[in-house]
Amino acid sequence: MPEQDKKDERERDIAVNRRAYHDYFIDEKLEAGIMLTGTEVKSVRNGRANLRDGFVRIDGNEAWLENVHISPYAQANLMNHEPLRPRKLLLHRKEISSLIGKVRQKGYTLIPLRMYFSRNHAKVEVGLARGKKQYDKREAIAERDAKREIARAMRRH
Repeated sequence: MPEQDKKDERERDIAVNRRAYHDYFIDEKLEAGIMLTGTEVKSVRNGRANLRDGFVRIDGNEAWLENVHISPYAQANLMNHEPLRPRKLLLHRKEISSLIGKVRQKGYTLIPLRMYFSRNHAKVEVGLARGKKQYDKREAIAERDAKREIARAMRRH
């Protein structure tokens, strides 16, 4: 089996926060485990997660994923989970302490970039991000359009 197929088998994206790349400059990325309940895992396996408004809050020596919507599992009964509850991220203490120092700098925040399964463990890719100004967003859109035009011209010739 080729190496790429093995990687695809191990990592399967559930949710991707495309909006984050539009609204922020991503300076650094790191992988974190996430503590989920049983019904959350089943719902996530069905692809029912939304990272759009999510952020990471560091509280003491713990990191919490806030405002991420995981839909209730349809087949669950009274024991279903709360869709927007805070979920604990599993990071090493050294990683958390380094993130605390970086987030204290002006303009930095932690946002979830994607949620995926890696060897049957739910993981979240967290990005250390700086907010973009409006002119930065317009510049990025113009650059993307220019690349698209170049690609079209290359295909035509």
